[in-house]
Amino acid sequence: MKITCGTDIIEIDRIKESIEEQTTGEAFKKRVYTDQEIEYCESKKNQKYQHYAARFAAKEAVFKAISEQLENKYSITWKNIEVINNKQGKPTINMKDITNEELEIKNIDISISHCKNYAVANAIVIF
Repeated sequence: MKITCGTDIIEIDRIKESIEEQTTGEAFKKRVYTDQEIEYCESKKNQKYQHYAARFAAKEAVFKAISEQLENKYSITWKNIEVINNKQGKPTINMKDITNEELEIKNIDISISHCKNYAVANAIVIF
C-alpha cells in the first residue's frame, strides 16, 4: 500500500477571468469541467466562481497525488477527474474514462474549501 497527497490553492478571480474571457472562456470551461460540474457550479449563482475554482483546485490536487503513477502526464485530462458531491454534500472524485485498476487506485479522499479570494483542495490517494 502506498499513500500520496496533493494540495492546490488558486485565486478565484483567475478562474472567473478565464471563464468570462469573451473569446476563450467557453472553451476553457468545456476543456476543464464536465457537464455535471458545470451544472453544479452554475446552480450556485453569485458564488459559482468559488465552486469552479474549488473544483479546479481539487483536480490539480488529485493530479499531483497520482502523477508519479502516470507513464505520461499528458495521458490524463482535466475532465478525467470529476468532482461530484455525494448525498451528504461531501465532494468526491469520479475518475472518468480511466479505471482505478489502470492506476491501481484503491481510494481517493478530497477536501475542498473556499472563501472570498481563494479556493484550496487537498487530496489523499491510496494505491
